[in-house]
Amino acid sequence: MAISIQVNEKRIKGRRSPMLYGHFIEHFHRQIYNGIYDPQNPLSDEDGLRGDILSAMRQIKVPVLRWPGGCFVSSYHWKDGVGKKRQPFFDKAWRVEDPNTFGTDEYIKMCRKIGCEPYICTNAGTGSAEEMSDWVEYCNLESEGKYAKWRIENGSPLPYEVKYWSIGNENYGFWEIGAKSADEWGRLVKESAKMMKHVDPRAELSAAALSDLDWNMNLLKNCGQFLDWISIHEYWDMMAEKNEPATYEQCMAYTDHIDHSVDEVRGMLAAMKLDKKIRIAFDEWNLRSWHHPNVHTVRQGTGKEDYITPRDKNDDNSMYTMADAVFTACFLSAMNRNCDIVGMANFAPILNTRGCIYSYPEGIVLRSTYHVFDLYVNYLGDTVVDLWTPDSVPCMHVTGKNGQETDVETLDLLATTWSDRAGTALAAVNKHPSDSADIRLSTAFEGMNVVIYRLNGSSPDSYNDVDRTEVSIRKEELGMFRENMEISVEPHSVNVIQLVP
Repeated sequence: MAISIQVNEKRIKGRRSPMLYGHFIEHFHRQIYNGIYDPQNPLSDEDGLRGDILSAMRQIKVPVLRWPGGCFVSSYHWKDGVGKKRQPFFDKAWRVEDPNTFGTDEYIKMCRKIGCEPYICTNAGTGSAEEMSDWVEYCNLESEGKYAKWRIENGSPLPYEVKYWSIGNENYGFWEIGAKSADEWGRLVKESAKMMKHVDPRAELSAAALSDLDWNMNLLKNCGQFLDWISIHEYWDMMAEKNEPATYEQCMAYTDHIDHSVDEVRGMLAAMKLDKKIRIAFDEWNLRSWHHPNVHTVRQGTGKEDYITPRDKNDDNSMYTMADAVFTACFLSAMNRNCDIVGMANFAPILNTRGCIYSYPEGIVLRSTYHVFDLYVNYLGDTVVDLWTPDSVPCMHVTGKNGQETDVETLDLLATTWSDRAGTALAAVNKHPSDSADIRLSTAFEGMNVVIYRLNGSSPDSYNDVDRTEVSIRKEELGMFRENMEISVEPHSVNVIQLVP
């Protein structure tokens, strides 16, 4: 039986920010070195940046890129990574030597080549409020003070005009170097924000938070007047210690109420009458957490085979299947539906590890999640409109990785229009591993052409790898739209259905 879907394009729910499709990159494993920054590779440009990776980032119109961490930033001192006199240092977060050859200037060059906004995360672990504000001076002041003059001396006469800044990473967590109590955090953020805003009042500031009442209330009570954003992170399939990925159906269990933390933080902001001033930056997220055993535990590895070598398991492309693609689409749809309060989201990371792009010396692999961003960025509209399903959406019974059973709706639906042209675009995600779904579409756009872009593989476990492409986007022309037209969506698939002139 077909499921009826009614789209009301006149009932606008919100204008979606392009920054919902943002990304993140950290000094971890092969994300920076031997990743995007690889001066010895013949595919790299004059600045040591891989041209093929930059092109892939431009294709999905990366709007904002968060850097340099992540846990890395909580012992990173930015001044050691600019200028001519750079020395390698031992990164105490990930327990490796960082050559310090990729720093602020290289990052800004990379952002400009991608065409994205920089988003700098500052050291609120071992750093200070003054160090954070000095970084703003270096990037944003025209020529006043020694740090702006240092930037000019380093070859950049014009200010970088970095708009987005995060005070800290996950400083609430025991695993973070320089972790803070709620009281300590409120004090540090307040003093840091004051100094950073004194340097550049135009800077938009975020601070690390989580869906915890005590932490957030303390932060917002002390610092709400200075903040433009509140930052939250989440990974669902936890694999830090054991690299054992959830099955397809276990991943579908994670899609049940995927935006719970948004709801919780939204409530706190509303209670403190800050929901019109402060937006949510979901600035680190992915289905699967990164694999880095014996680092954040009491028993730390003593040999590289205990804690460094295992990180190579993150780059097993066979793990990134249609499960990852379907989950990613459900997350992006949820953020679109919350576009009134969520203004930024950053997939973590964009390259290697759990990234949507995988690099090797001779080229790149576009993992299943990359194509989800391609669909949502390039084929959906920028305005979220109302959608109603008078029929009950079928559910499937799944057992999560934790053994808990739940019923999950098999379809995730999002309706959009364009602010600059006629038409509508519907994201339809079919989570069911084996059954297709028929949808009966009702909308005012009768007489328009119907085009469907299907992202799928032959099975829920399909993936892409070097010399192996199983997951890709297919375009199909379905003819002229007629009222109550039925469209079939395949199992384990992500689809965008466009009605265009």
